Amino acid sequence: MRLTTEEKIELGLKEQGTVNPAFGDRDSDKQPQLTVDIGEPHIEALEETVDKSADLVYSLNDRPPWYLCILLGFQHYILAFGGIIAVPLILAEPLCIKDNNVAKSQLISTIFFVSGLCTLLQTTVGTRLPILQGGTFSFITPTLAILALPKWQCPAPKASVVLSMQLQNSTSPLQNESSDEVWMSRMREIQGAILVSSLLQIVLGFSGLVGLVLKYIGPLAIAPTINLIGLSLFIEAGKKSGGHWGIAALTVCLILLFSQYLSKVDVPMIAYKDKKWKVFQYPLFKLFSALFGMCGAWLVCFLLTVFDVFPAKSDEYGYSARTDISLDAVTNSPWFHVPYPGQWGLPTVSVSSVLGMMAGVLASTMESIGDYYACARLSSAPPPPTHAINRGIAVEGIGCILAGLWGTGNGTTSYSQNIAALGITKVGSRLVLQTTGVLMIVLGIFGKFGAVFITIPDPVIGGMFLVMFGMIAAVGISNLQYVDLNSSRNLLILGFSTFSGLVLPTWFHSNPGIIDTGIKELDQVIVVLFTTHMFIGGFFGFILDNTIPGTEKERGIRSWQDQAQQGSKNMCDESCYDIPYLNGVFRRFRCFQYLPFLPSYKTTQQGTSL
Repeated sequence: MRLTTEEKIELGLKEQGTVNPAFGDRDSDKQPQLTVDIGEPHIEALEETVDKSADLVYSLNDRPPWYLCILLGFQHYILAFGGIIAVPLILAEPLCIKDNNVAKSQLISTIFFVSGLCTLLQTTVGTRLPILQGGTFSFITPTLAILALPKWQCPAPKASVVLSMQLQNSTSPLQNESSDEVWMSRMREIQGAILVSSLLQIVLGFSGLVGLVLKYIGPLAIAPTINLIGLSLFIEAGKKSGGHWGIAALTVCLILLFSQYLSKVDVPMIAYKDKKWKVFQYPLFKLFSALFGMCGAWLVCFLLTVFDVFPAKSDEYGYSARTDISLDAVTNSPWFHVPYPGQWGLPTVSVSSVLGMMAGVLASTMESIGDYYACARLSSAPPPPTHAINRGIAVEGIGCILAGLWGTGNGTTSYSQNIAALGITKVGSRLVLQTTGVLMIVLGIFGKFGAVFITIPDPVIGGMFLVMFGMIAAVGISNLQYVDLNSSRNLLILGFSTFSGLVLPTWFHSNPGIIDTGIKELDQVIVVLFTTHMFIGGFFGFILDNTIPGTEKERGIRSWQDQAQQGSKNMCDESCYDIPYLNGVFRRFRCFQYLPFLPSYKTTQQGTSL
């Protein structure tokens, strides 16, 4: 679930609660002190001046004890769990591995492994803010559009059955390779598209063009783009939930229960400290709402499977809610699986796929900049300077290239829910997120760990999708809070761009082969672009918002930028954004002053405006 750029910036200005008693006071030699505290978290008004420095337990450059780093790092891992695991589960069917549990477990291990690498890269040489990197839904829509092309349609079920029977009668490595080639060829096409399109993000970052591009992108361009990411995925949510609507509804209810109704309920917990047991209050439900919701529904499915409440035949309604369907994935998966570049083969590149994927790259870039500002606020760091913004976007592009080389089927971007957790735990240490990256790499190597998640029933996943995709759609709409919705100009732009983003892809899907220019590659480019919902909505929103006359106040540009300029008290200076061990070298030679991604870059601005 991603937040709007404005919400992320606003989030950094809000007080999310009192100091977590589990971590004690920052001045007490940075050791956790557990005390009884029944105070309820509160939210200050945006207009009030908030002194976060007094509440933050560990700021950006602080180094908590190793055991606390592991505990808090695993918490960030759990928070990102739902969003990261959703990506390979969505892509399983269009990649033709719906019933290939071994392949799905390898994809899950790979995406966790690469997310760990990218997190370490971003926190060490990128923005150096405590930001977790993971899979992004911005890449899902163009990926589905690419895999919907006629040449990437999955083989007919009969062909799959025949191939399966042939494999059962023979254990020839060549035939096994032919079976994997069906989905690996599709994966290589996605890899190639991500590899090439991510070069755009690298260019935007290293050249310093990010700030220039963002000057022309306002809420009316972002709102339909993000909104259509969620709306375009309703079919995937319906397919999963339709396996058993009762279980899907249970999952939704549990997630809502933990995330909303019990969000302000702190759970008493005990710990042994200073030779005595102490009690502290912890917002357990608020932090782990998605995890508790999924695990609760998963447990119910397990019990109903054990007592044979669900049907045992695959053609009966409710069969997909059983938990014993994919047990072979756990038994057949190796204990250790080390992902490596090119594990699915050499990536393939086509113009249509690359252009379609660029829409996802641009959407991910816009969201990440808002993440940087919010993360800086919550970790008591000064607003990110120009060089940090540029370097962060460039490193995200490098992360996407790593994802393309390893073959996750997706790119990487910053995770908003993990940034929000900084305001709750009051721990903004960079070292904690680096520990999370190491944990993701280590757990990604355990093959059976990734295979366990394959046993989650489809209706449980569908329930999670209903909440997650609905939230994404609503987040897109929330960008309009700064726009004058009484203006007929704005209503026209919003309505036309959103509706076009739904109509055109549907028409193209209903009329395959209608485009025939005589040039096969051009036909594919047109089909991919016009079947990518977010591209159409964002394109029309961007063009109309910048060509139809309107004031900055009417367009929401001024209110949007004002949010980025509001200040806060910081616990460190801009040196926290410097690249470690190399800062002296950069400042010694004048040539480095002209590189917009280095700390030595000379600029009159202290940060990049949105």
